Amino acid sequence: SSNLAQHVRSHTGEKPFRCGDCGRSFSTNGNLSRHVLCHTGEKPFRCGDCGRSFSQRSNLIQHRRLH
Repeated sequence: SSNLAQHVRSHTGEKPFRCGDCGRSFSTNGNLSRHVLCHTGEKPFRCGDCGRSFSQRSNLIQHRRLH
C-alpha cells in the first residue's frame, strides 16, 4: 500500500486489513501485523537486563527506562 493510499484512508476511515481471528479491521497492514501478536502470544522484544519480553518494541523501550 502506498503512502498516499494510507493517507487517504486516514480521511475515509477505510480499514481493509481484517484480522482472521477476531474480525477487527485496520487501516494498515503493519497495524494488523502488530495486532496479530495478541492472538499468538508472541513477544519478540526482550529486555537484555532482566529478560522480560514484550509484544511491541515501544513497550520494551518504555520498560527500559525503569532500569
